[in-house]
Amino acid sequence: MAASLDDDVDFNNQDYYSLLNVRKEATVEELKASYRRLCMLYHPDKHRDPELKIQAEQLFTQVHQAFEVLSDPHARSIYDLFGKKGLEVEGWEVVERKRTPAEIREEYERLQREREERKLQQRTNPKGTISVGVDATDLFDRYDEDVEETPGGGFPHLEINKMHISQSIEAPLTNSDTAVLSGSLSTHNGNGGGNINMTVRRVTSAQGWGEVEFGAGDILGPVIGLKVFRNITQRCFLTAQCGLQFSPRGLRPSCSLMTARHLDQNTMGYLQWRWGPTSAMTTSVVRDTKSSHFTLAVQLGVPHSYLMMSYQYKFQDEDQTKVKGSVKTGWFGTVLEYGAERKISRHSVLSATVSVGVPQGVTLKIKLARASQTYLFPVHLTDQLLPSAVFYATAGPLLLYMAVHKLVIIPYTRAQKEEELELQRKSSATDIAKKKQEAESAVLLMQESVRRIIEAEEAKMGLIILNAWYGKFVSETSQKQEKSKVIDVTVPLQCLVKDSKLILTETSKAGLPGFYDPCVGEEKSLKLLYQFRGVMHQVISADTESLRIPKQCEKAAASKHELWSTRGQQRNKYTF
Repeated sequence: MAASLDDDVDFNNQDYYSLLNVRKEATVEELKASYRRLCMLYHPDKHRDPELKIQAEQLFTQVHQAFEVLSDPHARSIYDLFGKKGLEVEGWEVVERKRTPAEIREEYERLQREREERKLQQRTNPKGTISVGVDATDLFDRYDEDVEETPGGGFPHLEINKMHISQSIEAPLTNSDTAVLSGSLSTHNGNGGGNINMTVRRVTSAQGWGEVEFGAGDILGPVIGLKVFRNITQRCFLTAQCGLQFSPRGLRPSCSLMTARHLDQNTMGYLQWRWGPTSAMTTSVVRDTKSSHFTLAVQLGVPHSYLMMSYQYKFQDEDQTKVKGSVKTGWFGTVLEYGAERKISRHSVLSATVSVGVPQGVTLKIKLARASQTYLFPVHLTDQLLPSAVFYATAGPLLLYMAVHKLVIIPYTRAQKEEELELQRKSSATDIAKKKQEAESAVLLMQESVRRIIEAEEAKMGLIILNAWYGKFVSETSQKQEKSKVIDVTVPLQCLVKDSKLILTETSKAGLPGFYDPCVGEEKSLKLLYQFRGVMHQVISADTESLRIPKQCEKAAASKHELWSTRGQQRNKYTF
């Protein structure tokens, strides 16, 4: 079906390819042939009954509209990219009709932006981070003599020693100007502070933007900053930033310069220079592909210089599972990290990372990203390199996740999907009822044509559809107490038989004349029982799977059967 930019299901978005029963690559000749056939079936002048005449007019209009769109290369390109909604966007009439699909997509996006400008003014983009640091070193670093002297049975002591909360919102001012307000609060071992920042960003052109920042805090003092981004070429860009901080010790200026270049389609190279309290020169190479992410970085600076390498493997599964590992070494010591990340719901991603370092010790970092909110829980287990701490930091979260995933996440997501499916059914009930009525009307209009087709096929022992059902089938061994949700589509399919052949394209069969969706949002299939050359056959086809009957093997078997029958008759003719 034509792709739409909206994720929501649009039941009014008729699939024109399915309605005409043609391939998405169908030629103009194929479109005309299908159009003529459906016009002969639905033309209002062929029906004398007033009710049937009205129903025929509606179906004839739908067929005519589908043919008008698909026979026009310009409209067809728009429909293929954005569906029926794309044709309703104002402004297409001034677009050149000889544009490529890529140019049409760009024009569509421009028109969409113009239509959404007022809505954009009212939107914000809230982002937040909450970090809670836990000191759990008492679990592994206790000595036996300390345990004996500890009152209360020597239970380990867990302490929340640091917290950090930050939040930001965006407010579009004009089409090119955006204001960002952000703030944060932090506390560590009883000492804390906070700051607030105001940033105004202006997009000067498609090649660059600039922003001005004003900030204040209770420790470092007010700050003023300026940042500029510019595309130098199609493969290279530059970012420059400078700031001035008014601290109790006087003015503290700082500046940084970063340039990046596309080395190939998946690889970026970065070079950054910073001057200020933490002066450094950093260079890095980042390669990001569909299945992996690799980073190599080197920094020379004061007070820290380091070499860092990280690798992430992306599994091509529904949960977007990733495993990662990194090593970082410098004047501060060496840190080895490894972990995993997985999508646990539509808007939530959970990750766990174990950090083992000298002299940092062992730390378990748990991160939950829910939409635009991030929750971090770094748990410091020990200041030493203890094998027991590494083992529990690795095995503990894994076992806990497996238990929670099976007992909580899977039941929750299943219940959530069923609830969404039920809401989807309720919201689409009116549209489905309308399509059901249209399908029933189409079946009535097909009766006379189907009778003639069956007579012609019987005369030559051709293709006759005995029974056909479309929808969701439930096997007898199914553990769920479900009922099959199917509709009888024998008449619509027999009407599509031509020259003893039935050909269905790879589009959804719910859009075929005489069909409708009996189970919205669920997997559907088509089950046929048909007769060809006097032999019965059965076939099951998925909803979006192409179908062609009779099959070549059935034709060959029928031809062989006819040959033997003919020879038998000839032998009987000369036998006395």
